[in-house]
Amino acid sequence: MGVCFAGFLAGNAGIALLEAIILAIGIAIQNIPEGAIISMPLKMQGASKKKAFLYGMLSGLVEPIAAMITVLLINIVVPILPYLLAFAAGAMLFVVVEELVPEMHEGKKSMIGVIGVTLGFVVMMVLDVMLG
Repeated sequence: MGVCFAGFLAGNAGIALLEAIILAIGIAIQNIPEGAIISMPLKMQGASKKKAFLYGMLSGLVEPIAAMITVLLINIVVPILPYLLAFAAGAMLFVVVEELVPEMHEGKKSMIGVIGVTLGFVVMMVLDVMLG
């Protein structure tokens, strides 16, 4: 997210403010289940709702902090922008293929995972078309 905003602030013609905002929205949507994955086991092990929620929320705090650091280091970031974006995309694909896809097919209700991935893809495509 920070890389995208840094590219926009540097005047990169290939990055529009709306595209950076769309990316931020997509990441925010992705952070909801990420926070739940942190919070739910804590609650099940006896943590209070407030503490579980706080830890789930804090798990997503690293992204805006990293984004702000990236924007502050704009002169360093812009020349390597394509490599950073490629690395981020590759890291996400690795996590999906290595961790999520195999887990999705375990158990009797594997179709729920497939439907979830499909709905997530549809939401991101709708955001892309509507906002960009």
